[in-house]
Amino acid sequence: MKKTLIVCFSILTFSAFCQSKLDVKKEFDLAAKQYEGMLASHPDLTQFPQSTLPNGSPRNMKSDWWCSGFFGGSLWYIYQYNHDPKWKEAADKWTMAVEKEKFNTRTHDLGFMLYCPFGNGYRLTKKPEYKDIMLTGAKSLATRFDPKVGLIKSWESFAGGYKYPVIIDNMMNLEFLFWAAKESGNKDFYNLSVTHADNTMKNHYRPDFSSYHVLCYGPNGEVLAKKTHQGAADESAWARGQSWGLYGYTVMYRETKDKKYLDFARNIANFYLNNPNLPADKVPYWDFSKVGEERDASAAAICASALLELSTYGGKDAKKFYDSAVKMLESLSTPAYKAELGKNNYFILMHSTGHKPGNSEIDVPLVYADYYYLEGLLRYDALKNKKKLF
Repeated sequence: MKKTLIVCFSILTFSAFCQSKLDVKKEFDLAAKQYEGMLASHPDLTQFPQSTLPNGSPRNMKSDWWCSGFFGGSLWYIYQYNHDPKWKEAADKWTMAVEKEKFNTRTHDLGFMLYCPFGNGYRLTKKPEYKDIMLTGAKSLATRFDPKVGLIKSWESFAGGYKYPVIIDNMMNLEFLFWAAKESGNKDFYNLSVTHADNTMKNHYRPDFSSYHVLCYGPNGEVLAKKTHQGAADESAWARGQSWGLYGYTVMYRETKDKKYLDFARNIANFYLNNPNLPADKVPYWDFSKVGEERDASAAAICASALLELSTYGGKDAKKFYDSAVKMLESLSTPAYKAELGKNNYFILMHSTGHKPGNSEIDVPLVYADYYYLEGLLRYDALKNKKKLF
């Protein structure tokens, strides 16, 4: 997410750019208009846009909810694209609204909550206060790592009495700790991230490179159970979980340059893209085993952003990764998934699935779908124009 992309373009890749239906300026102009409505309808900085309730009204959450950083992060992405100071002002307000979570040691999601808004804000403004807040938050996140287990604890407990559950989503918070290691000089942040990623790679994945959602560990790192929470079944492939892992291991390669992570990310990508149950528009069903059921636009947006970065690292499948990412973004930019102006409670994308087994957020907009969609558009634009991005 926060990096510099330097890309060598082949004739085939250039041809793909020319043929793409994506119009980044059009999509960001529409996103800005939608989010103008979002800002106007959300004057209370303690009520963070999240989704839509079954009755059609907005679903808002407090700052301690794991998604609280995505709205501010999306505002920074809009500012990054159009450079309009009003978006910088709005982004700063919604970023600072999450500040108190820097002391939160009860969640593993501080990467989402802090790094998405503050990380983008610091990258674009170099405001010292953002850096200080993030370094405090990184220390809070690191308290959830137990060296005896070798993983960052996700939740306090899980059904069945398990006391050390770890979810695949946790891979997304390591980018925050890598940043903190570089900015602080504290190698512990780096080392625990590598240990967490290695143990997740060893235990969370099946031979076909699909991922379990929840692993339950004992006090010495022994695997007690392999479960799901948001997927269809323990042994199924929950679509967003596959995207989280793909993104996470792509980041692992970027930050360590260890080829084992690059190979692993490529294998995850190929499981995803070669799956016979992936629809032609490459927006997955909420679980790969649930053909014909609800889609998850958020999984596609996360996957597209990750694939664009992965494609820059070369290899025989680089063009496939790039073309698939573009297809996902093209699909998400059609009326099948993109909301009409002024509709959808001002979210950009429709048709995401948060937690179907829990009967929560089914076929609705989700704030993080918008965030990764905008990120994917920015990455596509950077590759197309051979310019530095993050």
